Amino acid sequence: MIHIAICDDEKHMSRHIKTMVSDFFRKKNREISCRTFSGGEELLKYDGQIDILFLDIQMKDMDGMETARRLRENKFRGFLIFITVLKEMVFQSFEVQAYDYLVKPVDEKLFEKTMERCLASIQNASEDSLLVQKGYEGRIIRKDEIVFCEIIDRKIYLNLASGEILDYYERIEKLETKLDEHFFRCHRSYLINLRHLKGYKNGTAYMDNGREVPVSRLRSKEFSGVVLQYMKNI
Repeated sequence: MIHIAICDDEKHMSRHIKTMVSDFFRKKNREISCRTFSGGEELLKYDGQIDILFLDIQMKDMDGMETARRLRENKFRGFLIFITVLKEMVFQSFEVQAYDYLVKPVDEKLFEKTMERCLASIQNASEDSLLVQKGYEGRIIRKDEIVFCEIIDRKIYLNLASGEILDYYERIEKLETKLDEHFFRCHRSYLINLRHLKGYKNGTAYMDNGREVPVSRLRSKEFSGVVLQYMKNI
């Protein structure tokens, strides 16, 4: 599922964008969720996932540019598309890594071109990301953010570089097939990301977040070889 947010203090514009978004993804047979926000402050309070954000630049109270700066400071990594009547504001959009901008009134053909490029970028980014399904919610995690994975009682615990631990139900064997060559199964209950490996000694892998991960005796020889090969390829 792709999570979309629209932030505009003009309700008719929010409805118009939402209709175009829904029509576009229906044609692509892609499932989406779409939320609307009436201002920057309301948007900043939202802590759910956003993959694509349509953000009006000119809004009362907090404008879109300031909202975007705060979102990026809070580690927002989604695709940011500005909606504006002021073409000259576009140059400032580079500061907040805007993906594109659409000028009001939004032309449907230009909108579709932007969305085609955006969808292609999302699909390419998915190769470097992991979709974690927890109940009815889905979340996209960048693989390089995962320090190591642990399984306890059929539950996967993803230890992330941010310090967050994300848990969900999945077989570790299935997870292993979704990860890339940077990950190694060092123990029947652990998968580590070699990009976050700080050191290895006496059956223990030392990760850069301060955690220690056991390496089983059966896999210690293979692990040593994998680490040496990885170091050569860096």
